[in-house]
Amino acid sequence: MNNASLINRLKEVLTEGTWVTGTNLLTVIRQTQWPQANQSVNCLNSIAQLTFHLTYYMKGVNDVLAGQPLTIRDQFSFDIPPLQSEADWVKLVDNFEKNALILIDQVSQLSSKELDKDFADKKYGSIRRNINVLIEHSYYHLGQMVLIKKMIKSNTK
Repeated sequence: MNNASLINRLKEVLTEGTWVTGTNLLTVIRQTQWPQANQSVNCLNSIAQLTFHLTYYMKGVNDVLAGQPLTIRDQFSFDIPPLQSEADWVKLVDNFEKNALILIDQVSQLSSKELDKDFADKKYGSIRRNINVLIEHSYYHLGQMVLIKKMIKSNTK
């Protein structure tokens, strides 16, 4: 897969696509009002928790691509501070968008050779592999968000 394909896949799931799922994360997140974003259905994570989780990983990848050490840890990936207001939700959505755009920009600046370099440490595989995993992970949570929104809507009828 060349760099253009990888960038297109990132854009497709994160910010502007509709081809694979009919929507993308940014659209689904922006179309969610903060009370709905905070709402839990059964034992599922809320849309706010999933948004924080995805942003947390994107920020960690962005840091590594900017030459910083890998500091994120799975155990902290759902440690979202409580959303007390619509302003808190808007800030989280804006942070998601900012990190998605930074990620797309950083990946677009990498050559194929750079994409094949180790991501932070050899044990994590290549940068390309990590970007592909981030894309797959994002689709997984996009599907969850779409289902959660449908469940919330059906519970309010």
